[in-house]
Amino acid sequence: MTIFAHCEKLRWTIDDKIMIKKLALVSPLANEEDTFAEFVAAIQDVLNDLGTGEVFFVVDNVSKDNTFMCCQQLEQQDPRFHTVWAPENRNVVDAYLRGYKEALKYDFDYIIEMDGGMSHNPAAIPQFLRCLNEGHKCVFGSRFINGGSIYNSNWRRSVLSRGGTILSNLLLGTNMRDMTSGYMGFHADVARKFVEHGLLSKAHFYQTEVRYLLRFQQCIEVPIHYMAPSPRVSKKAIKNSFEVLFYYFRQRIMGKAIAL
Repeated sequence: MTIFAHCEKLRWTIDDKIMIKKLALVSPLANEEDTFAEFVAAIQDVLNDLGTGEVFFVVDNVSKDNTFMCCQQLEQQDPRFHTVWAPENRNVVDAYLRGYKEALKYDFDYIIEMDGGMSHNPAAIPQFLRCLNEGHKCVFGSRFINGGSIYNSNWRRSVLSRGGTILSNLLLGTNMRDMTSGYMGFHADVARKFVEHGLLSKAHFYQTEVRYLLRFQQCIEVPIHYMAPSPRVSKKAIKNSFEVLFYYFRQRIMGKAIAL
């Protein structure tokens, strides 16, 4: 039984495959050796159905197991997968941005980011793609709307996610049901905006910062299932989250709100 067996496997049928444009997936990986084969098989299943898609796995010095070697071996077997070795990364935000930068070197129409390690279900990718095809510039995964859920996750992390969403909406003037999920998709020109602008976040507040900066783009939230145990959120990451949040709050009340 796979980890996905704990909730309904999601499937969306896209009738007109002519409408499927060039898609890139970005996923930082660290110490994912144990779930690597299952994760890759799930992605391959979706890409085969769609008939499009390439994947950029970003690995850095945080990974201490054989994840990098697994990525290299996969790259030799399936040319749709690319290994990005990034030892210069200082944090998880650097890892995500490095993946976006690699994808933006090519002429992909859409870029979707997702966590590795089975946290995000690859079967939801067609839902993101459908919304992007329909003209939405940003598609944000939400665990807190109808159809979304969190399974087998640290209760403290769940409280932080819900509390962070409420506080962020209050201080930043946004109105999203989930401000902290990392499953997101963009038109490539929109992704280029926040990559070139740069981000203040050094940890997982990154997802909230991106939502805030892109709040005036045409956005939609879609339900996702978060299905893996969450690691402990460090005090340093929480501190950075509050620093960035209150920076944008101060800019907002001074009439200097930033938007991309």
